[in-house]
Amino acid sequence: MRMPRVGGDGVWRWLSGACVALSLLAVAALLALVVTRGLAHFWPADIEQLTLDDGQRIAGIVRDSEAGEQRYFTANRDLNGQVWRWIETQAIERRETPPALLYAERRDWGPFIGRLTAVETPAGERLQGDEAERRLRRALAGDAEVTMLHLRNVEGRALEVAFAQVASLSWPNRMDVGDKLAAWGHGVWRFLSEAPSDGNTGGGVWPAIFGTLLMVMLMSLVVTPFGVLAALYLNEVARQGPLTRLVRIAVRNLAGVPSIVYGVFGLGVFVYGLGGHLDSWFFAERLPSPTFGTGGLLWASLTLALLTLPVVIVATEEGLARVPVALREGSLALGATRFETLRRVVVPMALPSMLTGVILAVARAAGEVAPLMLVGVAKLAPEIPVDGEFPYLHLDSKFMHLGYHLFDLGFASRDAEAAMPLVFATATLLVVVIVVLNLTAIILRHHLRARHRALEHS
Repeated sequence: MRMPRVGGDGVWRWLSGACVALSLLAVAALLALVVTRGLAHFWPADIEQLTLDDGQRIAGIVRDSEAGEQRYFTANRDLNGQVWRWIETQAIERRETPPALLYAERRDWGPFIGRLTAVETPAGERLQGDEAERRLRRALAGDAEVTMLHLRNVEGRALEVAFAQVASLSWPNRMDVGDKLAAWGHGVWRFLSEAPSDGNTGGGVWPAIFGTLLMVMLMSLVVTPFGVLAALYLNEVARQGPLTRLVRIAVRNLAGVPSIVYGVFGLGVFVYGLGGHLDSWFFAERLPSPTFGTGGLLWASLTLALLTLPVVIVATEEGLARVPVALREGSLALGATRFETLRRVVVPMALPSMLTGVILAVARAAGEVAPLMLVGVAKLAPEIPVDGEFPYLHLDSKFMHLGYHLFDLGFASRDAEAAMPLVFATATLLVVVIVVLNLTAIILRHHLRARHRALEHS
């Protein structure tokens, strides 16, 4: 069978299609890896108890496997000084999954793997065996009170943990699929709704979610009017000539400036400049402790607004340039002024392009980290900058950000390997937040386009 001949245009068409397909596959593979490993972190895996050929006992969860070796997460950092251990497969004499092994997440010192030996009640009563477990389950459900847990690892070392220090507790080896699915959902909810703990390697990321969304909204409120007005002036008001072209070139070049440069600018102009003057004018009684003369939510939002301003200007200008000249002339011929033509004809027609610029600005701002490190983001700020006290929104407050939290987990935590599952979970959440923000703007843009098409055909 003879293959049809493909002309020069066909070759380039197929090559372009193949490149697009490969790019989409690469993006899909990356997202699948991040999402799979991120969501798998909350699944309660079975705990294995190993008996080695030298008589040593080890309990842990399998994380990685290589030729002849397996890596186990053994927890119990305060007892063993480490939470990872490579075990040679040939050195294992027996594997077990004892139902009595429990997995406890503590607010300090990380997880614990071992057995429950006894519990203490507020009345000073000490319960052991099955009675202790029943009382602990009731305490976890909120139906009883427990003050202290007496635990023991598989090597026989005892440990006392205050019940208030336990974030969650389960017996994974006793769970069926339904129980594990319920525990997985509870773990995801805790991750989304709780504040970080144990040096950011445990707990949740709610303050980081709130800080990211609030900063992006404040940034959008600042950059949208400034970007739109600047584009309107350049395209509709200013006399077109060498100076206008030079300004356009400068705006496009600003979009390529490294983000850390904007961070340095924000630190020098916003934090030390404007913030220092605000402190001397309105908060002199608090000096030398700064109020606005240090990094905070306001300066971070303004810095990112400055960083994303060129994107909004360029996108808006492109939308304004696509408005047909005939519509402008028709509006003027019917007696409308230039301002009325801009307000009722040009701007509504260019709104989808304006929203495109805002979408691109939100996507870039939500993932930026470098400038935020200089103008207000914090490693740990469990209190969100909104409360019931006047002025309710505290623009001078430090805040957490998902991008910086991701950086801190992966590169600044005391055990980057143990925090790696949380890195993937946080990365998944950051992608979801950006997608939700972008989808909201895309839906609004689609609605506006549909409305203007209907107006054009009416």
